[in-house]
Amino acid sequence: MSDLKAAFDKAQADVKTLTSRPSNEALLFLYAHFKQADAGDVQGKRPGMMDMVGRAKYDAWAKLEGMSSDDAMQAYIDKVNELLGS
Repeated sequence: MSDLKAAFDKAQADVKTLTSRPSNEALLFLYAHFKQADAGDVQGKRPGMMDMVGRAKYDAWAKLEGMSSDDAMQAYIDKVNELLGS
């Protein structure tokens, strides 16, 4: 396992230890970068207008189209460290 993948896995565990809920913006950032790192470019249909949360998640992920998995992992790790105050 690469060092980046190990750090990404650690960041996934660390994010669960946050003592306060991050902002919606931060949560969308984490979601989108996790999905980009894990699954690549956005897949599936954009949710309908009544599914505002699903739509926001889809849109956040779609903005990362073309970003490499490694770049997405690093951005996720950096954001978790920022939220943890590291």
